[in-house]
Amino acid sequence: MRILATIAAGFVVVLLIGARTRSLAQNAPPDSQRRVLTGQGALGDWTTDAPGVRRRITLSDLPRPFATDSATNDARIVKRPKDAWPRVPDGFQVEEFASGLDNPRLVRVAPNGDLFLAESSPGRIRVLRAKEGAGKAERNEVFASGLEKPFGIAFHPPGPDPRWVYVGETGKVVRFPYQNGDLKTRGGKQEIVPDIPSGGRLHGGGHWTRDVAFSNDGKKMFVSVGSVSNVHEGGRPDETRRADILEYDPEGGHFRIYASGIRNAVGIAVHPQTGDLWASVNERDGLGDDLVPDYVTRVREGGF
Repeated sequence: MRILATIAAGFVVVLLIGARTRSLAQNAPPDSQRRVLTGQGALGDWTTDAPGVRRRITLSDLPRPFATDSATNDARIVKRPKDAWPRVPDGFQVEEFASGLDNPRLVRVAPNGDLFLAESSPGRIRVLRAKEGAGKAERNEVFASGLEKPFGIAFHPPGPDPRWVYVGETGKVVRFPYQNGDLKTRGGKQEIVPDIPSGGRLHGGGHWTRDVAFSNDGKKMFVSVGSVSNVHEGGRPDETRRADILEYDPEGGHFRIYASGIRNAVGIAVHPQTGDLWASVNERDGLGDDLVPDYVTRVREGGF
């Protein structure tokens, strides 16, 4: 049995994947039989999401800018209704893995199966551990604290035996000595990139999350940095090295801009087979409902 993890407001849920999963994937219905939402119906929200539902959005489906007023709808934490769980395909099971967390923003799986989780507001990295196939964390430890809005987590070198845990703080990239199974840091943090462009949170300083990923050979380190503004045109000094994906070596040297013009690449990941860099992008605000759609894209070296 395998475990996949995802986070929600204040807790982590795991998807327990049983032995039927492979046969389900092999016997999945062809694309022609899957539900595809098109036209205005594709511009729905989470209430129309379900396993197997896909959305095909074309330019002609999008409304004109300012067709509606711009709305602010910040997230808030509410008590989960009884029996309210993510909907999953047959063969999957959802269980609450850990709760009582403070602003959990990102979870990464270590090579040994431990879950590393960033609690961004209190500045902590946690380690959650369960027995093989279990749906509950039996260990919940603070791996590192005293960080400035940590988000991205990456293990280096890639493979089964990493020696470092890298963390993307909002203004720097740091690392901690690590061996598989560690629940606490083996030593103090080392500053690898001390000058990531920063400026606080939205409504006063720009996009603050910094994700970190390594190339498959471990020679390149990618760092995502969102813009300081919603949509600014022209040269602003505080937009230097922002709305970019930056590239360094694992020691913080050989800096260059890998790709630019990416407003806010919140999450980045390297494909384990092809080595391509992918990003989930948070797009601009203020144009009205359903504009501009966020997206996931393959990031081309030198692209804009």
